[in-house]
Amino acid sequence: MHRILNNTKGDRWIWLIVILLSVISLLAVYSSTGTLAYKRGVGVESILMKHLAMVVGGIMLMYISHKLDYRYYAGLSKIMMIVTIPLLIYTLVFGSHINNASRWINIPVIGLSFQTSDLAKLALITYLARTLSRKQENIKDVKESFLPIMGSVCLVFILIALANLSTALMLFGVSILLLIIGRISIKQIAIVCGAGFILLLGVIFLGPRRHTYVSRVNTFLHPDSTKTDKSFQADHAKIAIASGGLFGKGPGNSTERNYLPESYSDEIYAIIVEEYGLFGGFVLVGIYLFLLYRCIKIVTKAPKAFGALLACGLSFSLAIQAFANMAVAVGLGPVTGVPLPFVSMGGTSLLFTSVAFGIILSVSRDIEEPKKVVVGEISVAP
Repeated sequence: MHRILNNTKGDRWIWLIVILLSVISLLAVYSSTGTLAYKRGVGVESILMKHLAMVVGGIMLMYISHKLDYRYYAGLSKIMMIVTIPLLIYTLVFGSHINNASRWINIPVIGLSFQTSDLAKLALITYLARTLSRKQENIKDVKESFLPIMGSVCLVFILIALANLSTALMLFGVSILLLIIGRISIKQIAIVCGAGFILLLGVIFLGPRRHTYVSRVNTFLHPDSTKTDKSFQADHAKIAIASGGLFGKGPGNSTERNYLPESYSDEIYAIIVEEYGLFGGFVLVGIYLFLLYRCIKIVTKAPKAFGALLACGLSFSLAIQAFANMAVAVGLGPVTGVPLPFVSMGGTSLLFTSVAFGIILSVSRDIEEPKKVVVGEISVAP
């Protein structure tokens, strides 16, 4: 253990944040999975142990990915994009149909469901960081730079949006942010936004889940006149938050966990506020804000454009996802299927979040380690 700690590099605050989120996740999942355990005919401890195994596996993946020099991810980005596009298409056609959406692929032997949009987020952000950093000399060139970038963003957006619009919109927003930082012209960014808006309208009004999207927006805008399963979920999330008070009912004392659908995933923030109050809710918000602050410091100190863009894209993706989940729980947005990063129970989502943390730590490790200068056969640090 001591040897592993000595080999752990990168921003120490981010490691501490991961440990805090892991503890919060274990407490919240243990408290919110009673109904799920009853439905499955197993004990809550059984579900908790599986989640603990995923958390430990995620931290191991984070450790491995942070030990790999972040520059290697530039080469892996093309491979990931080549794999991602067929996987997204396969998911739409042959994926598991859960909650009226085809987002998952069942992995044989191990019995896990793999959400391909998690891989797509990592692949697109890494690919954009690589492309933008390598084409800075001719970044204004339409054929060499703009078309490949626009094509990759719009293609991934439409393939994810057909089954998971909320994730697609967040990824599109992060992509636009990277384009702005990567010095793409405002005119070209406007073209990408225009193309994305047209694709968005097509998904909303012509896509396979058009009725679901219309229902969710109507429920959000007119909560009193539309009583559906989605309004039921939003109403009980508000009840959980309102009944939590300032310091909450205490760990394990939630009552809304018995009524809230996905209380261990999409609505886990509502359960946390119910049990730990506004104080606990604000502490969790503060943790994610501090994470974003530490990541921004890494971005500003990164010596290479690729490292800065990579850390920026991944950190903003995690932060936007976290605040989107919490916004839905408190009624500031329509119901979505977005989990709370490193807190919600989930398999592949937690693992890919861990890899994203590991890559950010790899960039910060490059900043902290002294650069060696070779003089003859002797390597010295300046």
